[in-house]
Amino acid sequence: MAITTNAIANSFKGQILRAIHNFTASTGNTFKLAMYTTAATLGASTTSFTTASQVSSAGYTSGGKALVNSGVKVSGAIAITNFSNVSFTGVTLSARGALIYNDTAAGDPAVCVLDFGGTKTATAGTFTVQFPAFTTAAAIIRIGNA
Repeated sequence: MAITTNAIANSFKGQILRAIHNFTASTGNTFKLAMYTTAATLGASTTSFTTASQVSSAGYTSGGKALVNSGVKVSGAIAITNFSNVSFTGVTLSARGALIYNDTAAGDPAVCVLDFGGTKTATAGTFTVQFPAFTTAAAIIRIGNA
């Protein structure tokens, strides 16, 4: 059991081609970030949101929080999307990683797994997940030529 690494869900790759996910800012699908403990098994083979080994603590709601999508940008051969930082306030929790999933689509399909690189904690405070810059070199989701 482990969160293996940062990974785009394999199932997500096929779902893009079937138009399951819409990353259009403000009018697209609702994407959420759920947080998980060290007992979670998440990786590229994760197909959907699960409550198994999800963080459970005061101030954290099962399913996590909705993300604010930055939209889609294409520059040269690379298409990107990203999200604004998300904060869980007034929480006491320990999380090893997170799952971004599509809360609008049937079955809550997985988009990507975030590995925090170790357990991160907040005690009666704010837990913030910071996303990288909305650039072709850094955005959380990048599709393009290798």
